[in-house]
Amino acid sequence: MAARIVLAVLSAAYLWAVGWMTLRAAPYGSDLGRGLERLLAWLAQQPSTAWVTFDRLEFAANVAMFVPFGIFGVLWFGVHRWWLAPILGALTSAGIEFLQWQFLDTRVADPRDIVANTAGAVIGMLLMLLLAFLLAPHRRRR
Repeated sequence: MAARIVLAVLSAAYLWAVGWMTLRAAPYGSDLGRGLERLLAWLAQQPSTAWVTFDRLEFAANVAMFVPFGIFGVLWFGVHRWWLAPILGALTSAGIEFLQWQFLDTRVADPRDIVANTAGAVIGMLLMLLLAFLLAPHRRRR
């Protein structure tokens, strides 16, 4: 029972953080934006990191943001219903993009975000399935 309460609190905190990041007028403040611009300009000047662009960094951040979604999905629904994690991740991401499109003039709804978020949920789910496999008793693995 205590584990379910902790899981519920952590899940709620995570979902609040995702909502805060995705459903406010601006994803970050101007000070962070200027710092990000300087970092990307510096990376563009280096031969080994010139491939790091804002679009790629944003895509990677969207993937990373939904990795916990896949983890929580497996924790809530179990390893036998693993497939719910990426489906719910995709639906949640589509809902976020819809809300941005309908209600936030300062945000851009982008279908690539749904792809990135769903990929993050799949990665989190796969990590949990791998962990479950590794922690399973040896005779159950066969």
